[in-house]
Amino acid sequence: MDYNQQFLFAIYNNERLSYRRRWLPRLRWGALLCVMVLIYGSHAPLIALSKVDGRVPFDPSSCVVMIELSKLLVSFAALVTTGGASASLVPPSPFLVAPYAVPAALYALSNNLVVLMQAHMDPSSFQVLSNLKIAATALLYSLCLGKRLRWGQWVSLGLLMAAGVCHSYSSLDLAYDGVAQKGAGLHITAWGLALMLVYCCASGLAAVYTEKMLKGQKLPLSLQNLYLYVFGVLINGLSAFSALASEKSFLEGYSWTVWVIVAGQAANGLLMSVVLKHGSGITRLFVISCSMLVNAVMSWAVLGLQLTFFFLIPLGMVALAALLYYT
Repeated sequence: MDYNQQFLFAIYNNERLSYRRRWLPRLRWGALLCVMVLIYGSHAPLIALSKVDGRVPFDPSSCVVMIELSKLLVSFAALVTTGGASASLVPPSPFLVAPYAVPAALYALSNNLVVLMQAHMDPSSFQVLSNLKIAATALLYSLCLGKRLRWGQWVSLGLLMAAGVCHSYSSLDLAYDGVAQKGAGLHITAWGLALMLVYCCASGLAAVYTEKMLKGQKLPLSLQNLYLYVFGVLINGLSAFSALASEKSFLEGYSWTVWVIVAGQAANGLLMSVVLKHGSGITRLFVISCSMLVNAVMSWAVLGLQLTFFFLIPLGMVALAALLYYT
């Protein structure tokens, strides 16, 4: 091989290596987001499958604790396998750890508000109005993180909200607990509206605060998750204390479906921390909106709910919103 051939071969290798370095991270990121969409979309159908005689057989608060505990154990295992266990054994500064209690408290508040709001509005109204957390997250993202969004990005987030509303009133109208609510009467109280505003703000603030905290501290993500989920187990464990004190067993009603829900939601929480650490909370909104496709297909295949042509409208709106935001 002469000098010119060697030179051309070296250029070819460098271009191929550059191509790999450019596309492999994108492929990994795309695969991560696809997994999150699948988990989000399967959540409601799995809850519906777990029901016995039309009722959820397990205590939801115990399920939340098991999810937080699973994330805590996985975070600790990741810390050990990556060689960070010695750092975790050193007692951290209270000023370093205390901020991780804030998102845990906000997420616990959101979970409890979801249950409380069911007494003040019907499931369809809840599903429609809960799309306001897209606007709340975007506003807090812009204000708290100093991220200025282009007008096209604001339009795309408006489309994302509209897509959620359209999906709620489409022929596939799934309630919060995964049961079809066609024909159910609409009702909402003033107290329900107030709770909804608090819920949307708490949900948006939790995501924005977590993103700011994960990016602001130069600590391994597994260690940050460890701090976060310790508080998650403690705070959610307090709300589940009634289940422990009652005659019911803490894990009563758990079936294989419930354990799949626990594993899926734990994995999604861990993946979300990766998104917030290396991406943005706005990406989280698109993941949740895209999950309606998985939700629809699973509900059609597993629960026998019917899809109509109208369902394609919110999907098209989500696709257009993504195009506007990321271009």
